[in-house]
Amino acid sequence: MKQWQGISEFVAVAEHASFTQAAKWLGMSVAQVSRNVNELEQRLQVRLFYRSTRQVRLSEEGRVYLQHCQHLVQGLDDANRALSNLQQSPQGRLRITAPVFYGETVIAPLLNEFLCQHPDLQLDMDLTNQRLDLIEGRFDLAIRLGHLDDSSMIARKLGQRSHHLVASPEYLARYGEPDSPDTLRQHRLLSGTMNHWRLANPGHTGELNVRPHKFWCCNSGVALLDAVRRGMGIAQLPDYYLQQDLVQGRLRAIMEAYRPSDDGIWALYPQNRHLSPKVRSLLDFLLQRLQQSAG
Repeated sequence: MKQWQGISEFVAVAEHASFTQAAKWLGMSVAQVSRNVNELEQRLQVRLFYRSTRQVRLSEEGRVYLQHCQHLVQGLDDANRALSNLQQSPQGRLRITAPVFYGETVIAPLLNEFLCQHPDLQLDMDLTNQRLDLIEGRFDLAIRLGHLDDSSMIARKLGQRSHHLVASPEYLARYGEPDSPDTLRQHRLLSGTMNHWRLANPGHTGELNVRPHKFWCCNSGVALLDAVRRGMGIAQLPDYYLQQDLVQGRLRAIMEAYRPSDDGIWALYPQNRHLSPKVRSLLDFLLQRLQQSAG
């Protein structure tokens, strides 16, 4: 461990260009800082500083050594901070954004449960289907569904969702049930925000795309669900819209052989060196609860 002695003092003196200011920063005496730096120079057998009564200046060797030592000191500070964070309870304000329907029906109840467990937390939640900028909006976390665009954010997968083609029993009794993409195109297709539907291509790689016609179109999943319930046509919706309707028989899933592959439910957050206790605890909580509900 002797090789570490004096490194923090050396970095502090270099960054403050003063033994006195470095000593104040470190909470040490000037004599102790000077002694530790001298011992470091003796071990390395190089002069790190040029000293005078007026200034402290790095030598050429000191500048090279500083570039490496700053990373070491920062890494040590990060390690100490990470250990300290483990001992802290979640507190402060959480800023979160999520899609509207999924946020209202799934994420918000979980967040409320989480806040009941951690009374020192406060919550700001922005439910929108727009993909807000996390840095500009100062968000701690964003919930994203489906395909992720390339970004500098860190993504943690919380779960997955499936998409189903559904219709009411009344509609199917009146118009018949399609059994292929070709027969599907002959039906009344109700469209939401997607301008095409993804379908599996049984026995082949890749997927098929079906573009629903403009008989009925709305950017609200709730309105789309209501239209399907009323027997107005066929729609493709994620599973979290449909669970109760399918269980209770108000809707039927059709063409399940063509159901597309599942896509992800994600938590995104900026690339901080270490997550704060509140965000780390929330991520673990959401992952546990969403996996329990999926199981």
